[in-house]
Amino acid sequence: MENKKFTITDDLLASKGERFLNFIIDLLIIYIIAVCIVATINIIGDVTNSYGVSNWVKSLSLIENLFFGLVILFFYYAFTEMYFSRTFAKYFTKTMVVRVDGSKPNTKNFMIRTVSRLNPIDPFSFLGKSERGLHDTLSATYVVKKHEFVAKMKMFSLE
Repeated sequence: MENKKFTITDDLLASKGERFLNFIIDLLIIYIIAVCIVATINIIGDVTNSYGVSNWVKSLSLIENLFFGLVILFFYYAFTEMYFSRTFAKYFTKTMVVRVDGSKPNTKNFMIRTVSRLNPIDPFSFLGKSERGLHDTLSATYVVKKHEFVAKMKMFSLE
């Protein structure tokens, strides 16, 4: 008897439209998190009459603000994907991150995905023919349509 292994096929991959929607929703959430952090710092400064940190935040340069955003982006993606295999946008679009054999990626895969997203070229890597971007390729992961993936995994396990 032949021992077959499950593998991700092109029909399971999330479309470029779904991937773009994930990107936009996740950026919006990251922006909201950043605004909430700054607002919290300002409120704490007002309540405690200690304006040192809030004044420092207000005086950040464009580069410092960009770095602040990248730190939030890093922790957002690392936390949500490592613990849930999905970001909040992926819940909305019913997609998830898996390895080629259908298993959940490990910490190393997620860290490579997250660090790869910091590369400014990463968003443009979706302009080619493939539905996989740079952060997918480097981390050996795939973003799949959850319901189709689960159905195909069930069918495979029955064989």
